[in-house]
Amino acid sequence: MKFKSDEISSVIQKEIEQFASHIDVREVGRVLEVGDGIAQVYGLSDVMASEMVEFENGVNGLAFNLEENSVGVIILGDYLEINEGEEVRSTGKLLSVPVGDALLGRVVDPLGNPLDGKGPINTTKRRNVETIATGVAERQPVCEPLQTGIKAVDAMTPIGRGQRELIIGDRKTGKTAIAIDAIVNQHDSGVKCFYVAIGQKESTVAGVIEKLRDAGAMDYTTVIVSGASDPAPLQYIAPYSGTAMAEEYMFNGGHALVVYDDLSKQAVAYRELSLLMRRPPGREAYPGDVFYCHSRLLERSSKLSDALGGGSITSLPIIETLEGEVSAYIPTNVISITDGQIYLQPDLFFAGVKPAMNAGISVSRVGGAAQIKAMKKVSGGLRLDLAAFRELEAFAQLGTELDPDTQARLDRGYRMVELLKQGQYKPLNVIDQVLVIFAGTRGFLDKLPVDKVPDWEEKFLTFMKDQKSEVRDELTQKQDLDDELTEKIKACIEEFGTQYEGFKQPEEETATV
Repeated sequence: MKFKSDEISSVIQKEIEQFASHIDVREVGRVLEVGDGIAQVYGLSDVMASEMVEFENGVNGLAFNLEENSVGVIILGDYLEINEGEEVRSTGKLLSVPVGDALLGRVVDPLGNPLDGKGPINTTKRRNVETIATGVAERQPVCEPLQTGIKAVDAMTPIGRGQRELIIGDRKTGKTAIAIDAIVNQHDSGVKCFYVAIGQKESTVAGVIEKLRDAGAMDYTTVIVSGASDPAPLQYIAPYSGTAMAEEYMFNGGHALVVYDDLSKQAVAYRELSLLMRRPPGREAYPGDVFYCHSRLLERSSKLSDALGGGSITSLPIIETLEGEVSAYIPTNVISITDGQIYLQPDLFFAGVKPAMNAGISVSRVGGAAQIKAMKKVSGGLRLDLAAFRELEAFAQLGTELDPDTQARLDRGYRMVELLKQGQYKPLNVIDQVLVIFAGTRGFLDKLPVDKVPDWEEKFLTFMKDQKSEVRDELTQKQDLDDELTEKIKACIEEFGTQYEGFKQPEEETATV
């Protein structure tokens, strides 16, 4: 076999032309000790705070503590596979997650890895998990409503796009239910939703995902799961990952809603990491910077100025209290960061008032700016009236004789409480909310038996859609109540009243016979 020298020389020449010298320079350290989700590493003298490092087995870590002789690394994966003496490399990168439309409808972990068995996430876009929040000059006041579909919330503690509204209460009082209803109600609003489950049971999260899927909400929702069995580092970074995914829409002129369920468990995970790193403990053994842990997260939710596209992130952080202790460390911290809170009271919940919102303690610091004009007009004094009703109700239980005026206020209060009750996964259009609250606050239900209120509401809304659609359409178009429209709505309610009474008439006649 003869070799052709010209062919060999041409191949060698091509290889020489394409040759490029790559020197792979990385800082390498060694694991001194490992355990409980953290590792002490020696030798990474130039590593940056929050820089990603890579262990020999491919697991990533995050530089958490920069000490004089070693670096404390939190391990974002299975720490049982890492051994003392193994090599650790710095990457020169900050922790980032995949972002974009490819994540909609998916269930992922805090690192962006899929958990739903639907294959890899096809996106090349990534965002840093930790970013600095936008400044005051880059924001604008919250003025655009984000409808939750829940009568009690939209009427008394309205939420605007770019707002941070805390949902707080004891366990099993319906906190997650409010957040899920808010997500379900965004089906035609164009708002992308992110549900971040921190430290929850996997079975509970699976149930929530199933409900979202049944309601058709998974089409525009991403679920980020860091379960109770996941290591503390993943529970700690989960809310930051969810916010990074939402920021992709905010900075491109879109709108996003993020639910953190719940930040109490994230604070516990952060406390665990800090104590393992030998950071000095403070109140309730939490580290001194646990406030900063939550404030730098929630400050990233905002309504951007028009110059930056006018996008927004609305966040609904959830905090679990123990025995209604709102003045505990973590609850007071988060209350002081957010723009209002929805407080759910166990007594009301067990009495069948759902959502079990305490009208006295619950507040929205954005207020009427986040409501359409019609809702602002019909629900103006509703929160104060309900808070006063609760006090009157407690007073009336003493058996004191009440004057007619007080009795009338009590009677209306009972009907308004009944009117504001709402089943789960049944969000109501804001126009329908305005119609029923108008009827309640203007006294049209005062003569109706309390147990008939839900039935009256259902039939009245059907009547307005089927027989008085022109009045409902006018209200939808104007989103405001002028004198003429107010009179039309009153006439509709009175007309339906005669029909509703007629609906009951045959039973009364039969009873007489």
